This record gives sequence, structure tokens and C-alpha cells, in this order.
Amino acid sequence: MNPPRRGTPDFLLLLLTFVLVCFGLLMVFSASSMTSAYRWGDPWFFTKKQLFAVGIGTVFMLFGMNVHYTKIKKLVIPAFFFIVLGLIFVIFTSKANGASSWYSLGKYGIQPTEFAKLIVILYLSSLISNKEEKFRSFRKGLLPAIVIVGFVCGLILLQPDFGSCMILVACSAIVIVVGGSNLKHIFYLGIILAVVVGIGVLLYLLLGDTSSYRVSRLTSFMDPFADPQGSGLQVVQSLYAFGHGGLTGAGFGQGIQKLHYLPEAHNDFIFAIIGEELGFIGSSLFLLVYLLFIWRGILIAVRCPDMFGMLSGVGIMVMFAIQAFINIGGVTGTIPLTGVTLPFISAGGSSMMVSLASMGIILGISREQSHKEAPSKQKAQKKRPLST
Repeated sequence: MNPPRRGTPDFLLLLLTFVLVCFGLLMVFSASSMTSAYRWGDPWFFTKKQLFAVGIGTVFMLFGMNVHYTKIKKLVIPAFFFIVLGLIFVIFTSKANGASSWYSLGKYGIQPTEFAKLIVILYLSSLISNKEEKFRSFRKGLLPAIVIVGFVCGLILLQPDFGSCMILVACSAIVIVVGGSNLKHIFYLGIILAVVVGIGVLLYLLLGDTSSYRVSRLTSFMDPFADPQGSGLQVVQSLYAFGHGGLTGAGFGQGIQKLHYLPEAHNDFIFAIIGEELGFIGSSLFLLVYLLFIWRGILIAVRCPDMFGMLSGVGIMVMFAIQAFINIGGVTGTIPLTGVTLPFISAGGSSMMVSLASMGIILGISREQSHKEAPSKQKAQKKRPLST
């Protein structure tokens, strides 16, 4: 019997993705039902929006699973120019919560920055795989990558969206390092970047508006209880949620911090609701599942023999890991708040669609690996002597 043209997607990764999406829908409903009923007269308002995003994202995921990743590579350049236009035009839209980050489509919204993170990872992966050994050259390899990332980050900072910019820089740096860039160039560049950022922050603190929203987030991180009703409100209420949850939690749907105490409970602070309702045990189990998900995705990526597939997979899974770390770190008071979502869990249509589209690429890579493993297994079975 001839082997199938393509293998099957990695079952464990597909299962973990399904588990995270379903768990996220449950937590979005729990965290938002009261607020939705109060504001919109429908306790399912945010859950319906999330379900819609899951449906669109599933279509993207199926597309990624059934199209060879080398064909996706051909779509990277037009997608890059399209997302750059989206980032430029969104700056001129009306501000919401102090930022111009959304295109409003009735009850729904599109955040081009979420799509930009994925597109830049794919673009860098394509660039590095095309240059191969030339990428170790600073002028022909690293410099074009820096210009691309810097240009996109500049557009994101104009919104402004500092959290997404941090994620994009970190993911890009890891893709560049894994892609074989000269570590000496990376080291010197890191020193220059640290000095520039340090000088910029210092000048902003000395000459800028020290009472601004972003500065207050940084200072509240140091001591949120110094201003529990002002700049430290979100972190303080989040910590109260974890304290109320204790070891075993208050029970699903029984949290109280979501009742207008904790702002954006269904979005940026959904992990606090998980801690309150499921407790330390439930939160720990969730983190273990998330870590297993990240590990499985990276394992599939590094096994890909093709440079573009490997870099794309690593970049995507690192994006999930970094974004989860920043979200959970901010919610628990470990690092300053940046306002990024927890992938697959937080309410956010653009984030969910991009997350599922990204998983389609990873699962597509896994199909190629299972296809290559099938013939070797068949050969081994043919060579095995028949038992008498």
C-alpha cells in the first residue's frame, strides 16, 4: 500500500489546543457574564464574540493545516505589505483607552498588531532561510532584519502599544539567534539597544509627564498598595482574587473580584479569575497544560528539517510563551503591567484568530513529519521476519 501524500496532524498538540480554547471560553463566560448582563443585557455577550472569533480562527487553522508551509512562505511578502498598511492607517483611527489600535466593525474589532506579530515572524523566517550562510554577515543578513523589525515596532509604538512591541522584539531576537546570526553582532547590538532604551526611559522620566498612565503602571508595580484606589488598583484587586481563591478556589463562577472590582476581568486579568475560582491547584494544573503545549509545539518545530518551517514554528511557540509570561507576570505583580492578552484564554477576537492561525502552521509542519515517518515504519515492518 502506498503511503498517504501527507501525514496526520500531531494529535497531542491538536488536543491541547482544543483543551485551551474550550477552557478559555468557559473562563471568558465566567469572568464576563455579570458585566455583560449589566452593560449589554446579555450575559453571553463577550462569550458570543469569542465564539465568533474561534469560528473564524478555526477556518484559518484548517487552512494552515492543509496547505504546505512552503506555499505559505510565498504569501509572506504580500501579507507583510498588507499588514504594514494596516498598521499605518490604524494610527489615524479614534483612540480607545488612550491608544489607536483597533478597526471597529460594529460590535467587533480588528487589531492589526496581533496579526503583525505573526507576519513578522514568518517574514524573518523567510528572509533567513533564503539568505542561509549570508545571514551571518551584518550588512547583508542582520541589518535588513533589524530594519524590518524596527520599522514595524515604530508603527506599533505610534499607537502606542508598548507591550506588543516588547513581544515582537523578543520573538524576533530569538528567531534571529536560532537562525544562525553571528552572536558577536547580537551581543554588541544588545548593548547598544539597552543603552538607547535606558537613555530614553530616563529622559521620559525627567522631561515627560510623570503622571501619565504608563509611568503610573511602572511605579505601581514597585508598591501597588501605596495607591490601592488609583494606579495600583488593578494589581491590588488581582492579588485579592488570588488570596480569595486560596488552595482549592471559590468554585467555578463563584468569584467576586469580577463583580466590578477587577477591571477587564475577562481580558487582561483572566488569570486572576482562574486563580480565584480554581485556586492554586487549578491554576497550577492550567500552567502545566500550557507548558506541555509550548513544549510540544517547540519539539515539532525543531524537528522540521526545513529552515523556514523550523524558524516559523520556534517563533510562533516563543510568541505564545513570552506573551503568557508577560500576562501572568503582570497579573501576579511579578513584572509591570503591559496590557497583553493570555493566548487562547483571554477575550479578544484578533488574538484568538491569530493564535489558531498560528497553530494551523505548526500542525501543518507536524503533518509533514508524520508523513516522513510512515514509510520508515512500513520498511521496518517488511524487514521484520515472520514468526513461525
